[in-house]
Amino acid sequence: MLIGQREGDNKPPATVALSPLNFGAYPMSNDLTRLQSRFLGEPARVAEAQKETDAKLEAQEAEALGLVTFALDDIDWDDEIRVFMEERLSFSPDALTGMEANLRFGGPETMETKIFARLTAWQNWIFQRPNAVGEEGALKRYGTGQKAAFDVRRV
Repeated sequence: MLIGQREGDNKPPATVALSPLNFGAYPMSNDLTRLQSRFLGEPARVAEAQKETDAKLEAQEAEALGLVTFALDDIDWDDEIRVFMEERLSFSPDALTGMEANLRFGGPETMETKIFARLTAWQNWIFQRPNAVGEEGALKRYGTGQKAAFDVRRV
């Protein structure tokens, strides 16, 4: 999240806000809210975030609460976004989709999380896609020293 404004930009700084809906109205299939899942190892942070309900939080406040991964100023923004994009593009989009699906359902395992997070994600997004099993896929080239050739249009 950008700290403040970009040089020459007249838009106000970006903000995020939590509402009562973030705290239980829409539980996930693991019976936790998204914030409870994000702070799985630190449940007190959910209560800390809840104290800020309806406040417009700028980047550094959101970062301190753990609501954003990074808060970057205008000086670092372009380089950090470029590096992020280059790193992201170096991975198979199918594998990233599968890993994201796995991480989405942390915490207590339920029948729904077993099916939707693990089985479906890995079977449908990883082991059945050309990025994994195609002639130039990651599983075909694993251990050969050759880099897989990913079709980035898959996701």
